[in-house]
Amino acid sequence: MSVLDQKPDENRYTIIPRTLIFITRGEYVLLLRGDPEKKNWSEQYNGVGGHIEPGEDVLSAAQRELKEETGLDDQSLKLVGTVTIDTGQETGIGLFVFQGEYQGGNLFPSEEGTAVWIPVDQISEFPLVEDLPTLIPRVMEREQGDPPFSAHYDADEQGHLLISFAG
Repeated sequence: MSVLDQKPDENRYTIIPRTLIFITRGEYVLLLRGDPEKKNWSEQYNGVGGHIEPGEDVLSAAQRELKEETGLDDQSLKLVGTVTIDTGQETGIGLFVFQGEYQGGNLFPSEEGTAVWIPVDQISEFPLVEDLPTLIPRVMEREQGDPPFSAHYDADEQGHLLISFAG
């Protein structure tokens, strides 16, 4: 049997793969301010990223999303973590979190929003997507050689986000 012969099992939990990218420049992080017309996260700040398209590996998808949403080419992205998101449905989200150090290039707005450099010590002053106050420090505190983190998102009975990290 070939690895390509594997088929999804309808009785198993499945995830939709997505990327999330944080480009840093010293003590700044590049976030995307959501376009006011967006359905999700309108006018909120989020990392750059999106869906992985058929035929793409996760790194290529992250590089494509970075270019589409900010205009930046390869910024030497490194996988720094994975997050499984329990959506409360049969299909969840698998998030591949990347970090890159700014290596130059001009930013431009996209239909997703406008890329903005935010001082890390001031992120709490901005309307962030709800997981970023926890996730950004985790990304920024990483040291070279640290293994990728593993996290899980879920909700309590009131619908509040619960974040747990392995280890």
